[in-house]
Amino acid sequence: MSTDHVRTLAGLSELLVGWLRRLMPAGPRLDGLTADLPAAFAGRHEPVDAAGCRALQECANVHSRHLELHFDAASAALADDEANGWPPPDPVLVRRRSAGVTAVRRLDDGTWVLTLDTLEPYGLARPYLDAAFALAQGSTRLVLDLRGNGGGDPATVAAIAGRLLGDDAHHLSDVLYRDRRRQWWTTDTPPGSALTQPLAVLVGPRTYSSAEALAYHLQARGRAIVVGEPTRGAADHVTPVRLTREVLGFLPEAEVRDAVTGGNWEGTGVLPDIGHPHATTLEAALALPAEPAQR
Repeated sequence: MSTDHVRTLAGLSELLVGWLRRLMPAGPRLDGLTADLPAAFAGRHEPVDAAGCRALQECANVHSRHLELHFDAASAALADDEANGWPPPDPVLVRRRSAGVTAVRRLDDGTWVLTLDTLEPYGLARPYLDAAFALAQGSTRLVLDLRGNGGGDPATVAAIAGRLLGDDAHHLSDVLYRDRRRQWWTTDTPPGSALTQPLAVLVGPRTYSSAEALAYHLQARGRAIVVGEPTRGAADHVTPVRLTREVLGFLPEAEVRDAVTGGNWEGTGVLPDIGHPHATTLEAALALPAEPAQR
């Protein structure tokens, strides 16, 4: 369908279904999306606007929590014929926000607390993460605060997990695309360099995408106690697609499978070991006994 003629919600739904068939691996979730969207929007002839995009997204989120549609009436961008992947990051912007390292501190009792709000590409994030983790040396325990983390680079997930899971390489996940499979591993590190202190990971409703992956992988391996509220439940890898001039989509192109559980957090979110409301999640983590996590 030419995007020049996509002016109604029915047309946008049809266009979206076509893209999903091109991108997603076969299976019940793709089947659900390609059945439910036409059934819900085939007769919707109202013009595409922000509210309509939200309605389409809500219908799709039953099957893929990570699918997003963004409407901009002033956009002059050309619609995509192919999925071109993510644009390169702006190093100036990444450095301006310290690659998501919002705060790092040592408390009076020796606890190390890192507030990490994005997972920027690892090549740019590494200096900031190195500095943050240097402060963890000699600490009594570790707290990783992901409550405001909207996700980012899986390579950065693997790098952080590698600092916390031990010196040997660990298989984290398989990512299943329509036509291929990719594995994510941590890397071997020098003996004795990994951090082994007790670890708590703080999560909540704003913990999203790759940030959920980091919490899930650490929890699944018994390395961390997860404290807080359930996360949003977006386990797909997505790619940006300009559907029409006005509508930018983030569309699922792959499913994640944790190497230990064989599953993921899609739809359910990462479920805390200790449930606690956002305002006092850190206090709840600090009240935990300072004992090593079970490995």
